[in-house]
Amino acid sequence: MTAGRMVNSQSVNWCTPPKYVDAVRKVFGKAIALDPCSNQWSIVHAEIEYRLPEHDGLRESWDHPTIYVNPPYGSDKQRGTTIKHWLYKCAYAHKNHGSDVLALVPVATNTSHWKKYVWGRATAVCFLYDTRLRFLVDGKDEGKGAPMSCAMIYWNRNIDVFLDVFTEFGAVVDLRSLHGKVIGGRGESNQMKFFDEL
Repeated sequence: MTAGRMVNSQSVNWCTPPKYVDAVRKVFGKAIALDPCSNQWSIVHAEIEYRLPEHDGLRESWDHPTIYVNPPYGSDKQRGTTIKHWLYKCAYAHKNHGSDVLALVPVATNTSHWKKYVWGRATAVCFLYDTRLRFLVDGKDEGKGAPMSCAMIYWNRNIDVFLDVFTEFGAVVDLRSLHGKVIGGRGESNQMKFFDEL
């Protein structure tokens, strides 16, 4: 289910392009321990992969040292989940398990999920230069680009390696000065029902 999107394709298996998988491995400096939203065509090859329907990555444990997430960008009506639930799990895994987490997501800086789980929580973000990032669709490069800008978000204690690796791919912004601050709507009453808050 990696990056399930219905915008340009009927496929729900939009996989991370090789150049970004390689970059993620460089940042971690070791194996990717967990890919919580994998599929049969994924080239991430994490040590542990959660795939629907056998394993719902949002309900499984994320207590792993390194996690790479290319989540579904749309909503899962059957499970009642959206991308905000994946970003919550990223921030939660970092805060509660000390996990190093990288997530490839659409740029949506004004949304409640960015305000709650990226601004004030993530270490850095790389706004990717690719104007239409070309995902692999069912394992194939079909030449179609994403209909939106994408970013790689990093939850970790140190951005040096992330900065070195991802500057090639986009503008890297250090978010550490925002840690602990309430950003935008984070104080709103629209608490998520799917999980307890951080």
